[in-house]
Amino acid sequence: MTLSLVAHDHGAFGIVISSSSPAVASRCAYLRPGAGAVATQNVTNPALGPVALDALEGGATAAEALAAALATEHHPDYRQVTIVDSEGRVAVHSGAQALGIHGESVGDGCVAAGNLLDNDGVLDAMVAGFETAEGSLEVRLIAALEAAYRAGGEAGQLRSAGLAVVQGVSWRVTDLRVDDHDDPVSELARLLDLWLPQKDDYLTRALSPTAAPSYGVPGDE
Repeated sequence: MTLSLVAHDHGAFGIVISSSSPAVASRCAYLRPGAGAVATQNVTNPALGPVALDALEGGATAAEALAAALATEHHPDYRQVTIVDSEGRVAVHSGAQALGIHGESVGDGCVAAGNLLDNDGVLDAMVAGFETAEGSLEVRLIAALEAAYRAGGEAGQLRSAGLAVVQGVSWRVTDLRVDDHDDPVSELARLLDLWLPQKDDYLTRALSPTAAPSYGVPGDE
């Protein structure tokens, strides 16, 4: 019930994800600065994300991290997992019991996967949307999701979406979620438009408060 793309771009890692289920990003999207990004989906086992990230942080390749995660899994036939590592290498697993039209598409430093898709061209469109977009990693990720949506998206109505990026610091420099909405792709794009002009200011506030701009709210001068 999910389509997603994980990507590496000049030291940053990102993920964009959407589903007909609610709150998909809260249980399916995993990132760690300097290590990589992981999506765990289909009949989701959230435990696989941290296992794969631990392996990546320990120096494993994407393929090795995938093997480490699946070694802990009692029901691999029901899982989909995608991974990108610090060198932009990718790995993907789609179990035999993945739902409906399902599969994966590998691009340059990125991999998309999905299940219960509208058609078998959705994931290729998602990767093409990412690879042809220009701008920040966030902009490229939302372009990927929008391209997948235009190509048909999921067979059911999408209800949730999320977009997250890690780069240079220990927290997610972007972490946007739409947990339930009639049009989560458009709502996620709206939130990204709101967030990006302020992203660098919030990073400055964390690292150097005396250099930070004001919040622009009453009482903050």
